[in-house]
Amino acid sequence: MPDWGSVMRAAAWLRAHPGTGGRVRHTRRVAWHIVIAGGGFGGLYAARTLEKVLPRASARVTLVNDVNFMLYTPLMPGAAGGTLEPRHVVVPLREQLDDTDLRLGRVTGANPENDCIRVRMLEGHDEDIHYDHLIVALGSVSRTLPIPGLAEHASGFKSLPEAIGLRNKLVRHLEMAETLDDPEHRAEYLNFVFVGGGYAGVEGLAELQDFAADAIQEYPRCRTQGMRWVLVEAADRIMGEIAPDLAEFCMRELRGRGIEIRTNTTLEEVTATTARLSDGETIPTRSVCWTAGVRPHPVIERLGLPLTDRGRIEVDRYMQVAGHERVWAIGDGAAVPDPAKRYSEPCPPTCQHSLRQGRDVARNVAAAIGTGRKRPFRYKTLGVFVDLGRRKAVASTVGIKWRGTPAWLLARTYHLAAMPGMGRRARLLIDWNVGLLFGRDISELGQLGQPPPSLDGDQLEAHSSGGTTADAHDVHA
Repeated sequence: MPDWGSVMRAAAWLRAHPGTGGRVRHTRRVAWHIVIAGGGFGGLYAARTLEKVLPRASARVTLVNDVNFMLYTPLMPGAAGGTLEPRHVVVPLREQLDDTDLRLGRVTGANPENDCIRVRMLEGHDEDIHYDHLIVALGSVSRTLPIPGLAEHASGFKSLPEAIGLRNKLVRHLEMAETLDDPEHRAEYLNFVFVGGGYAGVEGLAELQDFAADAIQEYPRCRTQGMRWVLVEAADRIMGEIAPDLAEFCMRELRGRGIEIRTNTTLEEVTATTARLSDGETIPTRSVCWTAGVRPHPVIERLGLPLTDRGRIEVDRYMQVAGHERVWAIGDGAAVPDPAKRYSEPCPPTCQHSLRQGRDVARNVAAAIGTGRKRPFRYKTLGVFVDLGRRKAVASTVGIKWRGTPAWLLARTYHLAAMPGMGRRARLLIDWNVGLLFGRDISELGQLGQPPPSLDGDQLEAHSSGGTTADAHDVHA
């Protein structure tokens, strides 16, 4: 005799979950496998939302990312400037996800026809991960140009290691310059050139210059000679993403600190000791930072998905990939139509948009497997914040423009509220208040995580009380 109770329960479940293709979940069997490629804002919030909206046993969610944290990008300049501990501007993915399976590895390709992606796992082997639905949230990388010497001699400002590396380089250059007698040679270490006048360039330069202005007080020779900071922008003004009057305030604030702003100017060549600009000037410098835009992650070209002429994945307003009903894409690497522009242009590559796209695409995937209703992406930018250091910022919120200290307080309040987790928020508050009361530390810890090789027992002890490694002559003398 059939178990009519089980049959009736199965029929009721199918009626409540239309569009499941007749899949019935048996005891301890997972019906759907959802794979998320990328653990940034979009990927993390997609996973969190799927955990909330889907019944726990109805689907399995796998998140693939190359590191086990999400970088809270807007706070990266603060980490570079020493106001925030680097570990406090990242969010450990395992802390935020309860049921999601986190796999550490790099996506190297995909086969949409066979519903699988190719992943190079952390330990080095390649693995095919099959999916029922795929969410691509791989983000972007720095966009570079074929400028002579750029790749060899310039630094980026896209990742946390790059940001902390710039801070360490700044401190090392102050130390080197302090030992030099020749002012011209010293200038190479005291001149800093940032290329790109968008969010990353302006905020990164402002925070680092603010830090350097405090640190240089400990270096008498450098203080006497002074530093030179130059911001190079190809357009006719910086911060093209915000209103012209707020951008003008940014320029006045930066110029008031002695920072040179070169608009309608490009970088022509970089060498180990110079940066040549299109206006004809050659600046002696050993520090060039490139922040001139982003482009989709290169692996997106190898996923077998349709791309726009700018290399972003082509999706509709539901974030569904054209011609692939079980593949979705969000974030900087996807051309999600922007509701603010009547869906005629893609959304800007901002954290605000990626976060909301992650939440919305998760609900659309849930709807595709029978939970909820599919909805188009409707978010419009409510505000922008540009932190300029020295308790100054500019902001625009729901049509209201802010500048100076009120904007700075508003920006910090917003980031504090947006940071996931109470523990992370507490860490931010402590760091900010300690910095306000006691200033910033100028120690250069670039060797952290890179211990010197220990070839024999003597070298295990071959360090000074300050941590300096002895050379082979000292060890065996």
